[in-house]
Amino acid sequence: MNATNGHEHCLLCGRLHPRSWRLSFTPHGTGEVSTNFVAGKELQGYDNLVHGGVICSLLDAAMTHCLFHQSIQAVTGDLRVRFLHPVTCEVSLELRAKLLFACPPLYQLQAELRCDGQVMARAEGKFMRRGCHDTINRVPADHNYHCR
Repeated sequence: MNATNGHEHCLLCGRLHPRSWRLSFTPHGTGEVSTNFVAGKELQGYDNLVHGGVICSLLDAAMTHCLFHQSIQAVTGDLRVRFLHPVTCEVSLELRAKLLFACPPLYQLQAELRCDGQVMARAEGKFMRRGCHDTINRVPADHNYHCR
């Protein structure tokens, strides 16, 4: 995405961050986005395993970029991550994300982190369009909220 998305200094995708991981997501006709990433040993928690916080950040970034590719800038309001298998450092990982539900300014997305086709971790997140934070207290916290 271009610098106008407000992420040019982002650690994960920013072109202007000196230590950026340079994530770049490809949109698919299905509305999904994906990218490949290799987590080096500098991102480990336990020996040779990718830190759980890094995994959360990757999943969050995938969902954020899914929205970017639909010209939506939004911030994470809720992130639920399920760790299914340990993720080893120095292997090729695939990130995928898709939009599940939209009721602007609210969006619900899902992301997966895969290794050799196997889902290693997944997340669901609720996002709110940037600039709409003054309405956050009026939004029900349960996942059964439906657009009317």
